[in-house]
Parts: sequence; C-alpha cells; structure tokens
Amino acid sequence: MEADSEFDEFVRSRTPALTRFAFLLCGHEATAQDIVQSALARTLLRWRRIDPGRVEAYVKTAIVNEQRSLWRRRWRRAEVSTGALPERAGEDPTGRSDDRDALRRALLELPTGQRTAVVLRYFDDLTEAETAAVMNCSVGTVKSQTSKGLARLRAALTGSETVTAVA
Repeated sequence: MEADSEFDEFVRSRTPALTRFAFLLCGHEATAQDIVQSALARTLLRWRRIDPGRVEAYVKTAIVNEQRSLWRRRWRRAEVSTGALPERAGEDPTGRSDDRDALRRALLELPTGQRTAVVLRYFDDLTEAETAAVMNCSVGTVKSQTSKGLARLRAALTGSETVTAVA
C-alpha cells in the first residue's frame, strides 16, 4: 500500500510539469494529456522496480517513447492522394428539396377536387371512404378525381405533355 500512496503523491505533484513537457513535445494540449496518462499507466505497472531517484527520468522517457509511437502511428495512417476522385459518399439533400418543391408546385396546378383527393388519400393517408366523407362526395368520385390527379402529377413531374387517366 505504501507504494501506491507514493505513486499517487508523485502523480499529484508532477502531472502539471509532465503535461507541460509532453505539450512541448507534441504541441497539442489534449494529446499531451493522453501521452502523460499512457506514460503514467506504464509507470504504475513497474513502479516497485523503478529506482526512486530515477522516477522522473523514467516517466519522461516513457513520455518521449509514447510521443514517438504516436507519431509513427499517425505517419503510417497518413492520407494518400489518388489520381481520381472517389464517388460521392452520400446523397445530395438539395435534390430532395427540389423534388418536394416541384411536387408542391405541381399540386397547386391541379384543379381543386383532384388536389383535395390526392392530398387526402396520399398525404393524409385516408381511405377512399374517409376521403369521400371529408369531400362530401361518392367513393366513385374520389376514385376518378384521384386517378386524374395522379395522372396530371405524373405528367407534370416527368415533363410529359400527354395526360392519361390511370384505370
């Protein structure tokens, strides 16, 4: 237990100075703290075998070795430029926004009955009977208005000039 309390005392008293030393080696505060923590962890494993007069030198050597090791790992993982750019990693969200805007504009071009039927059926997810009740019309009217509205939307969104009703 005495060795543990000696190590704790060493850590409390010397960590700020050791962190400054590591900072001067690597130039980054968070990295310096990580290096000191790793060096102290290694020191703890050998604490009982270290000459008490050489503890500071031992820890500083561990810090230097840890810094070198860290530098080597980073150097080996360095990015390598390529001749050709890779494919896009993700989907471009502006395209979806453009699609939604085009759909909104196309919906506004529909006659009121068709627009109401399409919005209630596909955006509000109502059944044909529920849509008919909301529109105060027959289920057959809802079916025909929805069919005509979808055909017009398809034509508007695909750029097709012909509007055909879907059976």
